[in-house]
Amino acid sequence: MKDWLRKHPEVRTIRVAAADLNGQARGKRVPARFAESVVKNGTRFPFSVLNLDIWGEDIDDSPLVFEQGDQDGVLKPTERGFMPMPWLEAPTALLPIWMFRENGQPYEGDPRHALNAVVQRYKERGLTPVVAMELEFFLIDDSGKTLQAPASPRSGKRRKAAETLSIRALDAFDSFFTDLYDACEAMDIPADTSTSETGLGQFEVNLMHCDDALRAADDAWLFKMLVKGLARRHGFAASFMAKPYPEYSGSGLHTHFSVIDQKGDNIFDSGGPKGTATLRHAVAGCLNAMHDSTLIFAPHQNSYNRLVPGKHAPTSIAWGFENRTAAVRIPAGNPAARRIEHRVAGGDVNPYLMLTAILGAALTGIEDAVEPPAPITGNAYAMDLPQIPADWEHAIDAFENSDILYRFFSKELIRNLVQTKRQELHYTAELTPEELVELYLDTV
Repeated sequence: MKDWLRKHPEVRTIRVAAADLNGQARGKRVPARFAESVVKNGTRFPFSVLNLDIWGEDIDDSPLVFEQGDQDGVLKPTERGFMPMPWLEAPTALLPIWMFRENGQPYEGDPRHALNAVVQRYKERGLTPVVAMELEFFLIDDSGKTLQAPASPRSGKRRKAAETLSIRALDAFDSFFTDLYDACEAMDIPADTSTSETGLGQFEVNLMHCDDALRAADDAWLFKMLVKGLARRHGFAASFMAKPYPEYSGSGLHTHFSVIDQKGDNIFDSGGPKGTATLRHAVAGCLNAMHDSTLIFAPHQNSYNRLVPGKHAPTSIAWGFENRTAAVRIPAGNPAARRIEHRVAGGDVNPYLMLTAILGAALTGIEDAVEPPAPITGNAYAMDLPQIPADWEHAIDAFENSDILYRFFSKELIRNLVQTKRQELHYTAELTPEELVELYLDTV
């Protein structure tokens, strides 16, 4: 890590940052000349900082604050190391960190540690998840009273409607996407294909598959930070908000995953289109935990505006082969790449918690060898199927009262997230729709 700074003498300051439960970057600005101390000794801030609400306020009655004297945790660099922050004017480096207790044990309320605990359970079985993500986001002109698509730097014109898979829409913002891909290269984020999507000013960028789930979550967290910061340098906003426009489909964060064994073989591959019994068990695990873990996939008030029938987001708990109306889809293609696509999460999620919920649920299904219901064919929206919670309050209740989630989330993290979301539920009830958009546009 120290070598990176020596190779980049232009960097005068660094940011050290960890992800809180909402996926917000919390940390400090440090002069580069003190970076070696941070690398060697870590840094400190209160446990409660990873448990703030979406405004950055303490959680009322949280035991982490006054009851425990607002004690510090010790934050150490992750294995990711330093990387540039291309959205800032001055040359600056980011050092991702995660939180430990004073005795060196991981802090259970840190979302990155939650994911690591699940990954270690896979390793104990000689298994490794392979993960890829598709991140949708909107480019938005928020300078006026009404949100609209930004004017193209090339033509000066604005998109008036969705342009699905439009090359013209991509070309209209070519300078932004060129800078974005250059920045991803500099930050070692494996950005692959980009497309124009079904929303107004909406795009999707795929991140390549990775056999390190922690790194995949890092990539998604960093990518969201990068896109939002870089868009502001280009004179507009970028938002992963689930549903900024009521009349258009919202933004999802679809996750593809397979699992390989110690020989490097995909345990979902049967040599044919249907996959193995282990694939079915993993699907069953995902379906069985889906209702109770909806709060992870739809963590904000606005998230539930996306989860409506017929708007390209799943509302039923079902699976199918090559069926995008189902919550869990098995894509077609080469059997060696047989995988599961989990389609519930919005773009506004915390990637660490999302992957913990998906991979943890899949592993419980594999461990218990449970069978899923029959795969559906046709339109899931038109079928009588079990439903995902349709509102935030019911999702919070389901998360708090679940039995299955304790198999892959710690009691402390569940308690902290429930307290956070109940506080946000209370205070967002006082906001107008316009104030809610203003709250979520830049944060999530």
